[in-house]
Amino acid sequence: MVTGIYVSAVTPESGKSLVSLGLADTLHRHADRVGFFRPIVEGPDAGHDPMILLIREMYGLNPSLCLGGITLPVALGLLGAGRGDEIFGDAVVAYGQIAKQCDVVIVEGSGLRGHDAAAEFDLNARLANNLGLPVLAVVGAKGLSSEETADAVDVARKELASMHCSLLSVMVNRADASTVGDIHAALRPGVSRRPVYVIPELAEISRPTVGDISAALRLSHAGGSTELDRDVGRVTVAAMTVGNFLSGLGTGDLVIVPGDRADVMVACLASALSPQFPTPSAMILTEGLDADAHVRPLLNHAPFPVFTSEEGTYTAAHLTAGVRSEIHAGQHRKVAAALGAWARCVDEREVLERLSLPRPTTVTPLRFLHELIERARVQKRRIVLTEGEDARVLRAAELLHRRDVCELIILGNKAAVDGLAAAQGIDLDGLVVVDPATSNLRERYAAEYQRLRAHKGMVLARAREIMLEGAYFGTMMVQLGEADGMVSGASHTTANTIRPALEFVKTRDGVRTVSSVFFMLFPDRVLVYGDCAVIPEPTEWQLADIAIASADTAAQFGVEPRVAMLSYSTGGSGTGGAVDKVRRATALVKTARPELPVEGPIQYDAAVDAAIANFKLPASTVAGQATVFIFPDLNTGNNTYKAVEQSSGAVAVGPILQGLRKPINDLSRGSTVEDIINTVAITAVQSQVAAPLARGQA
Repeated sequence: MVTGIYVSAVTPESGKSLVSLGLADTLHRHADRVGFFRPIVEGPDAGHDPMILLIREMYGLNPSLCLGGITLPVALGLLGAGRGDEIFGDAVVAYGQIAKQCDVVIVEGSGLRGHDAAAEFDLNARLANNLGLPVLAVVGAKGLSSEETADAVDVARKELASMHCSLLSVMVNRADASTVGDIHAALRPGVSRRPVYVIPELAEISRPTVGDISAALRLSHAGGSTELDRDVGRVTVAAMTVGNFLSGLGTGDLVIVPGDRADVMVACLASALSPQFPTPSAMILTEGLDADAHVRPLLNHAPFPVFTSEEGTYTAAHLTAGVRSEIHAGQHRKVAAALGAWARCVDEREVLERLSLPRPTTVTPLRFLHELIERARVQKRRIVLTEGEDARVLRAAELLHRRDVCELIILGNKAAVDGLAAAQGIDLDGLVVVDPATSNLRERYAAEYQRLRAHKGMVLARAREIMLEGAYFGTMMVQLGEADGMVSGASHTTANTIRPALEFVKTRDGVRTVSSVFFMLFPDRVLVYGDCAVIPEPTEWQLADIAIASADTAAQFGVEPRVAMLSYSTGGSGTGGAVDKVRRATALVKTARPELPVEGPIQYDAAVDAAIANFKLPASTVAGQATVFIFPDLNTGNNTYKAVEQSSGAVAVGPILQGLRKPINDLSRGSTVEDIINTVAITAVQSQVAAPLARGQA
């Protein structure tokens, strides 16, 4: 049976898209097939509705599962002409087509933005009834007191009841953060006595981006950065002397200036390029005037976007002030902030109790990664990122912070980190930046390192120098319990990341080998490959260690371990040094972990294909259904994971280090922002198996 939910604004400016997005994220992790439908879209083109495009992008939905109906003006016109049945009939047909392919469908109503909010409210209620869906009502609290908000919730309940709507839940959105507690206290229980969730207004969402303003004003990009996903703090009109202008300029300000004011343009450039001064989010040159020929080349290298507009200065300022912030495809920072707010404010287990969802039967890459983020968030850990002067690391840190996934410490020169963040439009507010060169932790870390390495002749002066290196400083932070895990390697080698851990973090009790795995995310399952990154020519003992550690890692992340010890021969069909080594390693695993399903030596095809397995190893409990694959050497493992990734479209997540006493993980130097986010989340989950650590101050 298909479950459907109708998300309906019951007051204007409710921000219901945040609720739809949070609901979609929750349901996507708890159902195999999720659909999304907007029967009424507010823009001019149903095919390019921002919310529809965002949901398609985030969850990989094809258009048949995520679509829009008719535009709001058309819908209101049909209602005015007495042809409302056409709206409801078309919506029922479209919803039915989606529902045939889904376990749950989110239907998002219109936002009460038209000239007749009462008519829209009525339209949404009638749509919900015609589709037979319960309503999740969203009350906007912007500008309301706590008592006014409570009254608005009561009115919404009564109005929906009068329309004979089934009410699933009420959520309050866009509340002033300082009044959230008062709103909770003022709310009166409804018939179901279920909780009403209150989500505060977030500046990260309510502020428009440079891209929003550029699109709304149809600006022409004239130079500088092409990164438009930058928050706009204030709009500053340069209508004064340079000195007075600079005294009021703040980081993130959008500067509007006549195209002939070369002095202001140069001043903005100088400010942006100086670590001690603010960096604008963008600059708009107005009046249709082009910059001076001598200034133009400088603007081309501005660390912020530069636009031109035919509008006058004050007209451009007026139009800019009227641009509304929207959550739409490509705005990863707003999406992260929205999902973080949902996770903090909504008890999704309680919400899911109100629904009847079929249990998911497959693990898709998106589901695995979304569940990974959720697991990390449940028990927040503190992770140190050692490469704060890499823009990818800072961007990942901002998104992790906005999604409220974990606590983060960023290592790097403070001025350089802040300058890079300002130039890239990255918001580091709320994140801790530590400079090893100036931190009061350095002396203590050096002394501890000297003590741990005294047997190798380490002296304190040299230890102080070594603690200037991010990987050593970060690893010592983990060693001493002031961070729960470390991620490094975006701009350094694997050896640079692992060496400090091998020197003084050491391996877990009973473990002799540090190795790695990749999670290989296929469309319908997750497989684990090891070791593809650390040990070039493992001995039989090391192969056994890798197999046991990989099985434990698989289980830790929800993959039932069935271990295949890979070789070019299956069972007893072949002989030779390489096959015999795998056979002995398999025996060692069985002795050490008799309860662990393991088969070897076995060829890859027999490990994954049931028909081949039935022919070659019919009695095996692993053959044909292996989930953990142990390669005989690094050359085979590394080439295989890359070949599978490139040829099959599988998503490779890793390498994930295993065997260390504390979680340290390595990044590829080609890592994307998403790779860094996933690795941080994995590191946080790894650290959750340990007891909470006492933490010092950075």
